[in-house]
Amino acid sequence: MANLSTSTAISPEKPTRYRVILVGILFLSLLVAYLDRVNVSVLLADNAFLTDMGIKGQPVQMGLLMTLFLIAYGLANVLLSPLGDIIGPRKAMCTSILLWTVSVLIGGFAATFTLMLWSRVILGIGEGMHWPMLSSYVKNWFPPGERGKANGVWLLGLMGGPAVAMPFFTWIVSSWGWRPSFFVLAAMGIVPLLLLWLFTTDHPRQHRWVNALEREYIESALKAEAEQEARLKTESLAERIKSFVSNYRFWLLTVNYFCIASVWWGTMAWLPSYLKAARGFNWTAMGWLSSLPYILGTLSILFFGHLADKTGRRAPFVAIGHLGSALGIYFGAQATDNLVAAVLISLGIASIAIGLPSSWALLQRIVPSKAIGAGAGMMNGLANGGSAFAPVMIGFFISITGGYVGGLMFLVGLAVLGMVCMSILSAQKF
Repeated sequence: MANLSTSTAISPEKPTRYRVILVGILFLSLLVAYLDRVNVSVLLADNAFLTDMGIKGQPVQMGLLMTLFLIAYGLANVLLSPLGDIIGPRKAMCTSILLWTVSVLIGGFAATFTLMLWSRVILGIGEGMHWPMLSSYVKNWFPPGERGKANGVWLLGLMGGPAVAMPFFTWIVSSWGWRPSFFVLAAMGIVPLLLLWLFTTDHPRQHRWVNALEREYIESALKAEAEQEARLKTESLAERIKSFVSNYRFWLLTVNYFCIASVWWGTMAWLPSYLKAARGFNWTAMGWLSSLPYILGTLSILFFGHLADKTGRRAPFVAIGHLGSALGIYFGAQATDNLVAAVLISLGIASIAIGLPSSWALLQRIVPSKAIGAGAGMMNGLANGGSAFAPVMIGFFISITGGYVGGLMFLVGLAVLGMVCMSILSAQKF
């Protein structure tokens, strides 16, 4: 009996896995962020909102609601994301949530189109600080071999947000009107703010719930990665930034991400309106069909993020995602049956998700650790800043042609460009 007791007492300690909880919090923060972005997409199909804002029958102005958000978002990514390398991702992310909460409150009280546009600009600034910090957290908390799965988990918020938001906000707007949708968002922002502030730290060594074994597991892998980066002889931050800015692979990756973002934002801004106005679906059908691409995209992120980790290859999955996007949107636009068109376009949007985890894993491979905030901000900022014009360009094509097909073909062309960029990196075994 004494021997059994002694054996039990000295059983080895198991490593904690707090990084799993952390990435769940990151997922929730991105999910709420995307709820904030998507409600305007639903409102573009609401006559009361369009009338109150004075933009009914004006597709260019309608597209401007998403475009101005994206311009501010892109600039904030480039100009403000380096703050995360200075003050840490936790403080930077909490600041961003406070900003976007203020923005949705302004939107809920807005009486003019101009004030609504300002609320979208503030939202863009707040969320522009948020996205790069997600990558900083993953870089700090996960060994390189786990980053595909980790990126895949938080990127589920990118798909989960719209999947939940489309039917949810359709229900709110059709039942109570457009203003309550903003006030619901303001209340929801409190949840990720508290979780991030109370339950996360910038590094695992700072967290009281991470034991020595988990800390050693993470830090030994990060040390090996840092030693490999040290061979690049990039000693200062300026040299580190130069090491990826002068790397053409970084620019191929950025162009790829611009194409992903253009397809993503273009379809997100106009899909509910397209389904309701061009394809004739009612409010309920529109809400659920608008969520379909993001439900399918969730499955894509989970499966292909894991598969990319298994194979060690990233770029081929991104290229396949672009190809699927081009084919789905093209044939969806040409389909005569409304339901077939909705399903094909949904598959095209979901295909974009195939490349999302791998795009960020490629970035985390190319950019040195101490510049990851700046690198993520630059890629995401330039890509989203450029893609800001996709919603208004689709609105322009709608206004001059009287239909949606021209705008959808514009997105098909961008998907082909992204496929070409990733095919080059695929040939180089990335």
